Amino acid sequence: MSAKEIVQKFYKSDALIDSEVMRDFLHPEIVVEWNSSKGFIQHNYDSLLSLANDLSKAYVRSKVRISHIIAENDLISVRYSHFVKTIENPREEMLLAHFITIWQIKDNKLFRGYQMSQLY
Repeated sequence: MSAKEIVQKFYKSDALIDSEVMRDFLHPEIVVEWNSSKGFIQHNYDSLLSLANDLSKAYVRSKVRISHIIAENDLISVRYSHFVKTIENPREEMLLAHFITIWQIKDNKLFRGYQMSQLY
């Protein structure tokens, strides 16, 4: 599977709200540097799994719509919007945030991530 296919498969899965699914995509030494509208956050393997667990408590569905994806060897740049359905209102899809992320793939897993986001 190519690096681009790995990233596409990650975003098409429920990994963002299911830590068991996310576990399959993460390299054990993953580091994600995230510049969000709330400031800088650095995540590792355990904190990403914890984030997925936290999101699963608030959202019943997660959907990513990729607008751009560019691949060069083991580096993938992806621009996407993240939509969710809340537990309180599972029929209405709402935009959570817009993202741009550069992923580095190692051993067919997400290894390094450099991400920026803005809440809707």
